[in-house]
Amino acid sequence: MIVGLKTDSPTCELTFVYENGERYAHAWKADRELAKGLLSYIEQQLETQAKDWDDIKGLVVFKGPGSFTGLRIGITVMNAIAYASDLPIVGGDGKDWLEHGVERLQKGDNDKIVLPEYGAEPHITKPRK
Repeated sequence: MIVGLKTDSPTCELTFVYENGERYAHAWKADRELAKGLLSYIEQQLETQAKDWDDIKGLVVFKGPGSFTGLRIGITVMNAIAYASDLPIVGGDGKDWLEHGVERLQKGDNDKIVLPEYGAEPHITKPRK
């Protein structure tokens, strides 16, 4: 099974792609709760879709463009899961990000770490003094 995550907007998408080509996709409105609940949400959905973490063969994460905070949180969580579980991870962009990511994983690609592409410079508040 391959897990895909897209967190570029307030509505996030988590998709499980099975070896037979079937998919289970779920979208939810995370808004400002993404950092607080993303990992537990992934674990909860994994319990309903797989026996355990060992069923995961690779990760695909949407790398942008999109929300600075949403991309940062989603990509960081997926990079951490990939590192801790020694799983291959690839980043994708565009409309067919998941399909291209799955193809890359099936060819044996591994980005090892995915970096976000925000599409513009982030607007970070500067100190007042």
